[in-house]
Amino acid sequence: MSIGSLVRNFPLNHRLTRDEAAELIHFGNIETLLDAAAKRRDAAHGRRVSFSRKVFIPLTQLCRDVCHYCTFAHAPRAGESPYLPIDKVVAIAQAGNKAGCKEALFTLGDKPELRYRAAREQLDRLGHPTTLSYVAAAASAVFRETGLLAHINPGLMTGEDIDALRKVSVSLGIMLESASGRLGKKGGPHFGSPDKIPAARLETMRLAGERSVPFTSGILIGIGETPQERIDSLFALRDLHEAYGHIQEIIIQNFRPKPGTRMENVAPPDVDDHLWTIAVARLIFEPSMNIQAPPNLSPGALGRMVAAGINDWGGVSPVTPDHVNPEAPWPHLRVLEAATKAAGMELTERLAIYPAFARDAGRWLDRGVRKAVLDRIDAEGMARVDDWCPGHAGGLPSRELDWLEKAGSPAPSKSLGRMLARAQRGDALDEPEIVDLFRARGDDFAAVCRAADELRRETNGDVVSYVVTRNINYTNICSFKCQFCAFSKGRMSENLRGRPYDLELQEVAERVTQAWQRGASEVCMQGGIHPSYTGQKYLDICRTVKDAVPQIHMHAFSPLEIFHGAQTLDMPVIEFLRELKAAGLGTLPGTAAEILDDEVREVLCADKIRTRQWLDVMRAAHAAGFRSTATIMFGHIEGYQHWARHLQRIRALQSETGGFTEFVPLPFVHMEAPVYLKGRARPGPTFREAILMHAVARLVLNPLIPNIQASWVKLGAEGVRRCLSAGVNDLGGTLMDESISRSAGASHGQEMTPQEMETIIFSAGRIPRQRTTIYGDAADAMRRRSFESAAARMAVSGRAEGVTLAAGP
Repeated sequence: MSIGSLVRNFPLNHRLTRDEAAELIHFGNIETLLDAAAKRRDAAHGRRVSFSRKVFIPLTQLCRDVCHYCTFAHAPRAGESPYLPIDKVVAIAQAGNKAGCKEALFTLGDKPELRYRAAREQLDRLGHPTTLSYVAAAASAVFRETGLLAHINPGLMTGEDIDALRKVSVSLGIMLESASGRLGKKGGPHFGSPDKIPAARLETMRLAGERSVPFTSGILIGIGETPQERIDSLFALRDLHEAYGHIQEIIIQNFRPKPGTRMENVAPPDVDDHLWTIAVARLIFEPSMNIQAPPNLSPGALGRMVAAGINDWGGVSPVTPDHVNPEAPWPHLRVLEAATKAAGMELTERLAIYPAFARDAGRWLDRGVRKAVLDRIDAEGMARVDDWCPGHAGGLPSRELDWLEKAGSPAPSKSLGRMLARAQRGDALDEPEIVDLFRARGDDFAAVCRAADELRRETNGDVVSYVVTRNINYTNICSFKCQFCAFSKGRMSENLRGRPYDLELQEVAERVTQAWQRGASEVCMQGGIHPSYTGQKYLDICRTVKDAVPQIHMHAFSPLEIFHGAQTLDMPVIEFLRELKAAGLGTLPGTAAEILDDEVREVLCADKIRTRQWLDVMRAAHAAGFRSTATIMFGHIEGYQHWARHLQRIRALQSETGGFTEFVPLPFVHMEAPVYLKGRARPGPTFREAILMHAVARLVLNPLIPNIQASWVKLGAEGVRRCLSAGVNDLGGTLMDESISRSAGASHGQEMTPQEMETIIFSAGRIPRQRTTIYGDAADAMRRRSFESAAARMAVSGRAEGVTLAAGP
């Protein structure tokens, strides 16, 4: 195949060989090359270009090298300290922190103490043997005082140096610049610069790979290298990445001549030369590689660089200059965002560590910085850009609210538009397609929510339902050790909230009776797996409930409790379910699902039932005539691919049985959860992710599950109101005594009265409907009783009544 044919039809699973790349040196059709690179980028990264919000800290500008294009390094100056003192370093970082920066970029000259006495004497006064020892101390101080995550460009390192810096940073970097030793010879730009010897720089990168350090590198073009030498440099980096998988990004940086340097009269590479190199790099590496070009070095060609296949702008600082290229100011983030959008992409913030590496924090990060990274990322590994988390009583993020309110926003990308159309037709989406829906941001986010809401309107109209229910958690003693649970009181519970309890059956009966008197049509009952409980206990609970109030609907026992009960009575699950039905059980909650993927369950709830067992219990329950809900508990250790598999498995079972009444997303509440307190989980989903879970569920489960519910306990009143614009048609139960989310740290209260429910619904321009467990209309007498009882309690407590009882639905 000719090189032209290859470029025009570049296979996604192909990477350029050295010979193919060499043929592109004389390839005349630049637009065809850029198009191939952009398509390859889009396949892996979609419609977005990332950046890191950083503060630039020039720890020292002394350097033993004499690169002929550099103005960053200089000799010691009278009255100027060779090194920034720690207090000034921290002050710069604090300014960055106030401006929303998450990265502290440490840039410094290479080993100045080997050239300058002033550097050696200052290090002695500071109590450090080397510059690299001092940068480790500075990075540690910045992290301790500000929480900013360090990315360090330290120059050549030994293995011991890398070990020390790994403890205080999330990534390291060293530009290869060029693999050509020719550039270090007399007359070349690297002559007299021992730290620019290519073999030495590649060895440092190799040592970092051995130590699982996320690493950045790249090439500097236009300093006298040939096109073939550029290609050789890129392949040297590819070989390293193939061996260790540690290179996060490839930077294609264009040389700019600077006054006062030996190369001030050397012409810079033109735009097409830069674009050609970006595109070739994209085709040399796998599609997932991050290809970066600094936006401040080519301010007039940002759209063209996007067209050439970049997916990252690098670090951009709102508070400090680019000390290496002081003549080239950073573009304002609003300008960069507008230019990115004009190129058809969404500007998206990341950390100094790229998403794929952040998601695998156990491998790539030292324990000392791991939790800080998990606190700052979403399920994809991109940066969290606000402080919202489930269960928190603060305000909602303005950016996502703006996206939600974009009723007339631009159309989504063609591929996303096709996916949405298929979902609206009821077609099953595959895992990569569902993952793409969860990655939606900006205009695509608005389009996903809009499509889900259109489906909601077609399926449910403008009616929003809720049920008056009381939660009765009969015991919080549990022999299981689920890592997300702050409710149960087993061996893990000594530092968590509340005391252990096990309700007497008489107490259960009294609570059921109170619920009925307060207008509840349902009691929702679940508890820990008490070590003394057998299936007989669950049968006794059923009989107690029905003896107390025969008319009340009993919605109880997760698949875990069903499985445990059947196992303790040594009977098949289906037989135990029939006994429960005879004893009065009405429907099953679809909890204990968490994430229906054993890769996640192995970490999150290793001693709990597996994915297949959960599905088998639900299959048996539906066969026995039970209806049930289905849930997902998300935002902790899992990724979008796990969310997709969960939804696919729920859809497949619903297609088989038709037994699910609704799907209920339950955002992870992190505050008191053991897995979070151990530094192994994120602090719940972002608000964007929480909204998307409801919208994507509506689309993926269409038309099989007609009801999508939002949890006011997790999201708060305003949060669920916003979900009503993203495919939600149900607000769940009034609850009366919610304790599980409260134990985990949620602060949205224990009860939502019917008046408060309907206030939320009316405020969204929707029509409220009080329902039964299985989505029938609540009886008028029950509806009236629920309002009157709530009004009386609010009058006593001084709470406002909100809406009054309206006519029946």
